[in-house]
Amino acid sequence: MTETESPTGSTLTIGVVKETKPGERRVALVPKLIERLTKRGLRVVVEQGAGAGAQLADEVFTEAGATMGDAWSADIVLTVVPPSVADIERLKPGTVLIGFLAPLTNTDEVAAMKKAGITAFAVESIPRISRAQAMDALSSQANVAGYRAVLLAAQRLPKFFPMLTTAAGTVPPAKALVLGVGVAGLQALATAKRLGAQATGYDVRPEVAEQVRSVGAQWLDLGIEAAGEGGYARELTEEERAEQQRRLTEAIGGFDVVITTALVPGRKAPTLVTAEAVRGMKAGSVIVDMAGETGGNCELTEPGKDIVAHDVTICSPLNLPAEMPVHASELYARNLTELLELIVDTDGKLAIDFSDEVVAGACVAGRDEEVN
Repeated sequence: MTETESPTGSTLTIGVVKETKPGERRVALVPKLIERLTKRGLRVVVEQGAGAGAQLADEVFTEAGATMGDAWSADIVLTVVPPSVADIERLKPGTVLIGFLAPLTNTDEVAAMKKAGITAFAVESIPRISRAQAMDALSSQANVAGYRAVLLAAQRLPKFFPMLTTAAGTVPPAKALVLGVGVAGLQALATAKRLGAQATGYDVRPEVAEQVRSVGAQWLDLGIEAAGEGGYARELTEEERAEQQRRLTEAIGGFDVVITTALVPGRKAPTLVTAEAVRGMKAGSVIVDMAGETGGNCELTEPGKDIVAHDVTICSPLNLPAEMPVHASELYARNLTELLELIVDTDGKLAIDFSDEVVAGACVAGRDEEVN
């Protein structure tokens, strides 16, 4: 157990910075959780305008007990997206940084954190174990993304999602296929089902079939399994990938909507929807590729863009949670608060226990001798 006070020897401050990445509207802490932190003797400093994108005015933060000021000079700094090297250099030695830090790909930023002498916790590196579920920001934001992806598909599809029986005739339900059934995929299936579509899920991990059925969706069995560690799929062999693509190509043509969510941490997203599969889809069909940030699951995806290829609309949004910043921020803030309460004791002092697998797993800079 390591116990330290604020570098200044006074009350620990929690800094909530304003996100500057284009399109990012979330904020790392919401007013309703400030009292929970101040009860531990912590002081919350919020950068001016930090909550504007999530419909939270500065006054709402101050009414909850926060002060407005330089959040980057706080003892513990909370962020949503990975800070730039320039922002990292603003942090004083001994600072604790918490947020999405993309440690597997942002190697320059992680190196800057170590050089700056700070301790950094990447929320995406928190072990996915039972007692850490309340801190699981990947899952909370994936839930938002899965929901939003289906709304995007419904908006782009030139058909109804539900079956309708009218005096003018009966409209059959749209058929939606979700590839990759993690948290985002399950939410997408449940949302598609609630909107009235005929929802079908597929994943290379056969054990998720029951989860798919539990939300009222059907299971697409292609006969290829790739269960991996930590709740992720392992990377398929070349032979498995070729057979998977062949079978998927045949199946995809029967769906109006395809939503892809398959990711392999630290690697390019696997290609699940080939150009041939797109050509086989009906005109007006829609693909929402949620893996665009790491290359995309569709061969024709252009990350960050909506395109039309072979009369099929292919959407590749890069930050769906930021499109629902109010609830996305509330969920994320709760994740961070749970983690804060793990590393700050009830007397308001840092109590970072690197023998704790959650703490050690999330730490990507600082105390290297104990976490490596």
